Amino acid sequence: MRDVQNSSCTNQKKAVPLQPQKRNRMFLIQNTLVSLDILEKDFCCDLNTCRGCCCIEGDAGAPIEPEEEQKINEILPALLPDMTKEARAVVSEQGIAYNDPTGDRVTSIVNGKDCVFARTDHNGWCYCLIEKAYNAGRIDFKKPISCHLYPIRLSKVGDMVGLEYHRWDICHCARQLGKKMHLPIYQFLKEPLVRRFGQEWYDELCITATEWKKQCAQK
Repeated sequence: MRDVQNSSCTNQKKAVPLQPQKRNRMFLIQNTLVSLDILEKDFCCDLNTCRGCCCIEGDAGAPIEPEEEQKINEILPALLPDMTKEARAVVSEQGIAYNDPTGDRVTSIVNGKDCVFARTDHNGWCYCLIEKAYNAGRIDFKKPISCHLYPIRLSKVGDMVGLEYHRWDICHCARQLGKKMHLPIYQFLKEPLVRRFGQEWYDELCITATEWKKQCAQK
């Protein structure tokens, strides 16, 4: 692991940042660049308050990888019966994904905002049809990794992967609950981080967070 604001290399398992300035600091862990916010900021989804509205808000679908799009197309027959009539029509016309204005591949949406795989129950709770089918044992794909990792967003940085904290006003309640629980983002998202990068990578991330906290405490 290395602090990329600092030019000197350090032991791969430890963070040794020397500059006091925190803004835009990134840590190098294996082939990834991890934002300091992911180690420091607290977050915990508060579904009792937000009711899963991130699935039906925004102006674009969820980012998906090529292999995820292929997988979703394979399991689509198991999902279609539970999709809304409008969602089925969108999928029939343009497929399960499209290119957003930046050129990224994202899930198709209904009415300019709702993910085609989102449903809302009679209590107003929004849920993911893919995850529901997975939890019921009907399919073997949980959901796109971008959804599983939120509020972390991934990006390409040369040959590496960048991990940044994405702030969204509808997640205010999650920031409040995370602060109350003293739960940093990287701990809240342990499962998807391990799913995407592996246990060894996550263990190194935890060591990095611990070393950083120690250094901050000594200042």
